Amino acid sequence: MKQNKQTVETTNQPAKKLPGLGVNHAGRRTLEGHTRPCEDCGAVNWDFDVTRGEITCADCGLVAEENVPDPGAEWTNRDNGEDRSRVGRPMTYTLADKGLNTTIDVRDLNTGIASRHGMSSQARRDWRRRRVIDERSKTRKSRERNLVKANQFIRDRSGLPGPLQEEAARLYRRLSGEGFVTGRSIAGVTAACTYLVARQEGLPRQIPDVADAFDITEKDLSRLIRQVSRRLNMHKITSPDEYFDKFMSDLGRDPAIRTPLDELGNTIKPHDDVWQGKKPMGVAAALIYKASSTAGSPRTQSEVCSVANVSEVTLRGLLRLIDGLLDKIRQYQNMQ
Repeated sequence: MKQNKQTVETTNQPAKKLPGLGVNHAGRRTLEGHTRPCEDCGAVNWDFDVTRGEITCADCGLVAEENVPDPGAEWTNRDNGEDRSRVGRPMTYTLADKGLNTTIDVRDLNTGIASRHGMSSQARRDWRRRRVIDERSKTRKSRERNLVKANQFIRDRSGLPGPLQEEAARLYRRLSGEGFVTGRSIAGVTAACTYLVARQEGLPRQIPDVADAFDITEKDLSRLIRQVSRRLNMHKITSPDEYFDKFMSDLGRDPAIRTPLDELGNTIKPHDDVWQGKKPMGVAAALIYKASSTAGSPRTQSEVCSVANVSEVTLRGLLRLIDGLLDKIRQYQNMQ
């Protein structure tokens, strides 16, 4: 088997050492295990392609050996940073110690694994005691204990994907380092971080749902969201169309109404004086209610309000505003 490869002239080059693969003399390039001439052309000019794992003749392209192991270090740089550690998992903000400390897994002591490896019951009891002491030593400071509790809230109650849990934990760690959490509820601050991260990424999360998940009141959560967003400069105007998919799924709506729904949304979006300042969940509910009626498969106001967490009075008021805006747009178009 031959490989077309650019020939490297080595006749007039000084001798240099390839990394761990022998010495290159002028006009004679050898590698470990390949010092004899090439079977095809008779040249001694071997080349090692680390990426492909192939040893080839630089003159004629003959592939003399395939699948050659890389003799260099096996780095596992998962974060694309300066750390070139060869062991361990990447750092994570969802653990108080960022996952860098050694952990004695309780499953290794309570299951049959310990018995199969020859550990006696006394040895297992001793190691359980050492595990308790080890866990206590990691959370000796109050800030570390708070981080453990906050990260547990984020992992168990946020309902966010893994990468967004990392971001929420990072925000909480930053607030904790700046002293913002002192005197405030850990559950409340973690809930605010969860809501803000979801809002930044365009995920539909409603304040009542987040408040119920973290067992706090909506009033406290709303106040903490305002404080944290000002502190971290995470202000964002939530658009009603971010709730379309969630509300349609909760209502069991046919995807066919998405076309008239998008048309309505695009019609009122430039007129921010109508919908800004209103609850985006309420505006989304009003648009879905109107689009469903237009598509010939209406839903009752109570059904739409139940998934949007708004009252029927609010829904009817928003419908009047939207109908008035649409009438003005039609009148303007007729005048053209």
